[in-house]
This record gives sequence, structure tokens and C-alpha cells, in this order.
Amino acid sequence: MAKTNTRSRTKNGKNAKLFASAQKVIPGGVNSPVRAFKAVGAAPIFIEKAKGPFLYDAEGKRYIDYCLSWGPMILGHANKTVLDAVRKKMAAGTSYGIPTSIETELAEMIVAAIDSVDKVRLVSSGTEAVMTAIRLARGTTGRDKIIKFIGCYHGHVDHMLVQAGSGLITLGAPSSPGVPKDFTKHTVLVPYNDLKATEAAFAKYSDKIAAVIIEPIAGNMGVVPAQKPFLKGLRRLCTKNKSILIFDEVITGFRTAYGSVQPLVGVKADITTLGKIIGGGFPIGAIGGKASIMNNLSPQGSVYQAGTLSGNPVCVAAGLATLKLLKSKKPYAGLERLTKQFCSGISERLEKAGVEHTINRVGSMFTLFFSPTPVTDFASALKCDTKQYAKYFGKLLEGGVYLPPSQFEACFLSSKHTQRHIEQTLAVIDTIFVGELSVLSHKRSLN
Repeated sequence: MAKTNTRSRTKNGKNAKLFASAQKVIPGGVNSPVRAFKAVGAAPIFIEKAKGPFLYDAEGKRYIDYCLSWGPMILGHANKTVLDAVRKKMAAGTSYGIPTSIETELAEMIVAAIDSVDKVRLVSSGTEAVMTAIRLARGTTGRDKIIKFIGCYHGHVDHMLVQAGSGLITLGAPSSPGVPKDFTKHTVLVPYNDLKATEAAFAKYSDKIAAVIIEPIAGNMGVVPAQKPFLKGLRRLCTKNKSILIFDEVITGFRTAYGSVQPLVGVKADITTLGKIIGGGFPIGAIGGKASIMNNLSPQGSVYQAGTLSGNPVCVAAGLATLKLLKSKKPYAGLERLTKQFCSGISERLEKAGVEHTINRVGSMFTLFFSPTPVTDFASALKCDTKQYAKYFGKLLEGGVYLPPSQFEACFLSSKHTQRHIEQTLAVIDTIFVGELSVLSHKRSLN
């Protein structure tokens, strides 16, 4: 078995110096808040390159990566086929602002893969996809209110920054300054997996509800799957009320299966938002849905949306290459088996150490929660011991394993992770970490 590089970082190392320089010219030193590592009480590492399941930082240290750029790198980093497609497309120019045939090709692949999608509009991010979906739902129905579930994160759209997940939990803010109350007064908050509360919201606002938006597998309060009866109840309520059901699958699209999670849960959405994997590591987003709804987007309809870099040829080329490989290689069963085995190995070791925990997993995405009780919604996620997660993160980072720097995020596996990488990671837990966690857990139980 190859040894994992466990060289410790120092306060005067290159990563620290790069962070100090970044803070002088970038707010907080990062371009997305969770990257600052505040939730785990550490300073961030700076990455120089990545290959397969590995990251390499500015100090030359290698990490087994279970964050995978927050999900997109399902084929591993620097996949040769994807890079070849990108290089070929870049040689022909990087942006035209005019239609290309490969935009249609990518849209056709998405339509073929997701039964509830007839047409697709490409945009530049998951946030932009959600923003467009909300506007389209309101424009189609002529209504204003949107039901959103507490703890679900739908990007940094103003009217969605109300009790969202991930970075907002990490930074201890229920919403964001700079978002006027008027922007969120039409956002109706309901607990995740609570059908009765959703029914009550419909009873109160019925003819005012344009849409219900949900992550069918939440990924930003940690991995928390929506229960099938709950999702089927949402479908029934939306159909009865002529409201639009939006599935935010920016994380789950092409991650748990080739296409959407919708066949897995037995529910079809009216609108689906996508991102991450469909760009193969490049910035992209998409909104897809029924033709009767999508045709309301300009220029065919009157609901306006535009973007200079929408359908960027380089991003689309990367996405096409990624989807073609996923379709031909069919990695999902193998990813499921390996992730299940990995989670079992983690749980066995923590149980042996007497550490209270629960693991939520769907396919190749999972979250280890430091909580003795099941995590089924935002409230139960908040019961987790975040200090214990910080210890877990820090010790694994020292041992050459990179996890999301927040308790409230998902871990991912790629097709380049192997049994050997799993064994190396479990060995880090065995040799570096279990004793300290056991002490922490014992102290917690005494208090």
C-alpha cells in the first residue's frame, strides 16, 4: 500500500503566505465563503493542480479528494477525454456570443436523459438556473409566492437567501444583509420533509403559490434525502393547485444516476435546474422542463432571460464529453458499491471508538454527521457537533485526505477513486484520529 503524504502545514508555509496575500485584494481571501475554512477553525490550502482522485497544494502535498470541486468531478480531475475536447474547442475560439451546434447537442443529451424535460436553456451557473426557474414559474402562473424548504440552498438568489444551508449555516447567518425584506416576503418557508406543514401553506396561500422548489436530495445541510411520500405529496399539491414543482438538481443531476433522481423517487418535476456535472468542471447551469412552460422564455415567450456567456462553447464541450463518458462507461453501480463500503468502514471505526454519529448516503454522495440521532431536516442537522467535525476535518487533512470544510456539505466519490484510496483513508482514521475523537466524545458525554 502506498503511503499517504502526511507532512504538516506550517503557519509560515506557502499556503499561509498565499492566503495572506489573497486577503489583501479579495474579501476574506476567497471567492466563495466556505473556502475560507472558518467552520473548521483552519486556514485554507491553495491548490496548484489535480489529477484523478488527488489534489496537490502549493506546498507539494497530495490529498485524496472527497469534495471534487463540490461534486462536478465525477470522472476525477483532469480527465484526458474531457481535456482533449476542451483543447480542441479552445483552438477554435473561446466565446462567440452566437449559437453553436454543440449547444443543441448538449440540450439533446439532457432531454434524452431526463423524461420530464422537453426543452433546455443553458446558463452560466446553478444560481442563474434557479433565478431563471423562479422567474419562469412566476411568469407562467401569474403568481408571486414560492414555497422553499428550510435548509435547502438554491444559490445566492436574493429571494432564496432565507434560512438556506451550507455557507450561511457555516457563517452563522440565517440570511444575508443586502437582501431587502420586500424580496423575500413572497418566499414561504416550510420544514423539509414535513408534508403537513406544506399542506398548511397551500391552504393559506393556494391561489398565490407560483411554485414549490426543493432539493430532492439536499446537499447543503449535509446529504439529507427527501422522503418519497413527501415528494409525491408535493407533486399532488402542485398539480391540484396548478403550481409548478421545481427540482433543484444542480448537485444531483447526473450524480446519482445518468440523468435525474426523478425516476428513483417516482416523481416528475415541471422544471429541473442543473449545473456542476453537465459542465465537466467548467461553469455552467441549465433549466429544463415541459415545452408548455419553457416556451414562455424569451425570445419565444415574454419571460426575459439572457447571458453573454450562456452556452459558452468551451464549457459545453467539456459537458458533452463528460456526459458521453458517463453514458458509455456507466460508472454508477461501481460508485454506489464503493461509497457504501467506504461509509460502512467509517461507521465501524467510529462505533469502535464510541463516537456518536450517523451517515446519510445516496449513491456516491454522503455526509457523516456527528450526531447520535437521524438527520432528516434542518433542525436535526443543526444538532450535530460541529467542533467534532472540525477535529475530524483537521486530522484527516494532516493525513492527506481532503473533505468539505463544513459539516453541512456533501462528500463525493469519483470513478477514479479505488479500493486502495478507501483503504488509505480508513488507515488515516485508524492511525491518526480515532483516539482523539474517542476522548472528545467521552468528554462530551460527561458534560
